Amino acid sequence: MRKEEYIKILFRNKLSVIGLSIILLLVFVAIFAPFLAPYPEQAKGEPNLKERLQPPSWKHPFGTDHMGRDIFSRVIYGARTSLLIGFSVVSIALVIGLFLGLIAGYFGGKFDLLIMRITDIFLAFPPLLLALLIASTLGRGLMNAILALAISWWPWYTRLVRGMAISVKNRPYVEAAKAMGVADWKIMIRHILPNSVSPLIVQATMDIGSAILEAAALSFLGLGVQPPTPDWGLMISEGKNYFLNYWWYPVFPGLAIFVTVIAFNLLGDAIREVIDPRLRRRFL
Repeated sequence: MRKEEYIKILFRNKLSVIGLSIILLLVFVAIFAPFLAPYPEQAKGEPNLKERLQPPSWKHPFGTDHMGRDIFSRVIYGARTSLLIGFSVVSIALVIGLFLGLIAGYFGGKFDLLIMRITDIFLAFPPLLLALLIASTLGRGLMNAILALAISWWPWYTRLVRGMAISVKNRPYVEAAKAMGVADWKIMIRHILPNSVSPLIVQATMDIGSAILEAAALSFLGLGVQPPTPDWGLMISEGKNYFLNYWWYPVFPGLAIFVTVIAFNLLGDAIREVIDPRLRRRFL
């Protein structure tokens, strides 16, 4: 099928349109946050103690926090931090997993044994638990949180790419390329990699939302983004002590995380349905 046909099928799925629209809106908000936030200085951390813990109003649509900062502005700026973390974590994990998976699946033997045993060691730990261990070792901060999540995430991509490489490497056109003396790295890039792209796109799209959620968990526990940087997980952590009397403080950042994760999951499911011929039939 041509690219145009895939796009048409994708847009026939209402849920994918909703997910894509929300993601595009989030990207727009993240890029133009300085122009969209009504109080950009408060979003960056400037206190305003005269208006601390104010309920939602026309002046402050999401209310204010314990330092009087406009929560709506901080949620807008928090989109930058969350999307940066999500895309960075998945990109780093994807590159590592793609490289190791291609080597393990194509060459096999000792390479496969070594890489997969290391992968199994990482997979023996729940991703969030491993990320917590790495983040506590590296120290607090945005970059350390990204590295901690990426290190705990790459084994999944390695296993996925390895499986695709094993299924493709013995096909006739790959054997023909080997017989013609084509270099191994060219075979991996030209023949094996293209056959691994589809499942990787689906997995990466859905993992962005999961990475944002786990980054929020790290920030909530004090191992991720540090104040006064606007971050949804950090805002929930700061607002948990005020929840009973000032519900708006943690609720709106939590809703932002919820909507973002749902949007990426909807888009990932839609892409999977478009790529899979068995699921694609109902949209034709």
